[in-house]
Amino acid sequence: MGRFIFRKVAESLFSIWGVVTIVFFVTRIIGDPATLFVPIGATDAQIAALNHQFGLDLPLWAQYFHYIGGILHGDFGNSFLFNRSAMQVVMERLPATVLLALCAMAAGMTLGCTAGAIAALRKGSMTELVIMTLALLGQATPVFWLGIMLILWFAADLHWLPAGGYGHFSNLVLPCATLAVFVSAAIARLLRSSILDILKEDYIRTARAKGLYPGTIFFWHIARNALIPVATMTAILSGELLGGSVVTETVFGWPGIGRLTIQAIEGNDFPVIQAAVFVEATIFVLINLAVDLQYRLLDPRIGRQR
Repeated sequence: MGRFIFRKVAESLFSIWGVVTIVFFVTRIIGDPATLFVPIGATDAQIAALNHQFGLDLPLWAQYFHYIGGILHGDFGNSFLFNRSAMQVVMERLPATVLLALCAMAAGMTLGCTAGAIAALRKGSMTELVIMTLALLGQATPVFWLGIMLILWFAADLHWLPAGGYGHFSNLVLPCATLAVFVSAAIARLLRSSILDILKEDYIRTARAKGLYPGTIFFWHIARNALIPVATMTAILSGELLGGSVVTETVFGWPGIGRLTIQAIEGNDFPVIQAAVFVEATIFVLINLAVDLQYRLLDPRIGRQR
């Protein structure tokens, strides 16, 4: 168990290093941020002075080692747009993203698991057909289109909910519903397939032959095994949502990490881009690490097989 945890932690650290390294070099391709902050008609000397102030006149390798050293000390530099610590700017937006992600995952998991289980247990019925059709439509519908439609219906036409904003429960409903639709659709389809596969196993027929109650068979023998692939899907979806749902946050004006990242990219704000991606990558890797450890608890053979 100790070797398994050590290997997973080492893989996680290597993944984070790889992400921050790629982001460093990609952000240098975007353009020169100094040109955004100098007045029109600025001289080359003024641009050079601004580059020197930001440390962008150093060789690329020197910038990289300075960047890695800063990360090890939790320092990503100051934001070009906000003129303060880039990590502080990102962390101020993190609670909004966490709130939206947790609400969307809770709603999506509840709806998706319920729908998937019903569809599997009523295989071949009209109920299954309706649920799977809705799930397929939920996965196929573009998030930005669904968000705009919800704004038109519930904000513009019915005036039931605000079209955007942050600070009240009513502001959370529409963006949460937009994300929950996709989450529930993905989980419902996966859980249905997983349950149908398990129902074919010999130990399920043996449990039924022993006369066990259907509820005992479902919750103890079926659900426990069916949730293993669902845990993987949940980790992936949670990482995406906690990393910042860029489209949804932009459509609804939600002040989370996703929207901040778009603003930073538009303004060539290297420190904020790097800090935001570092936080997003760390969250995603930690969630996947937790799922790997959960696998080991659900099935001790997994660690030995690897």
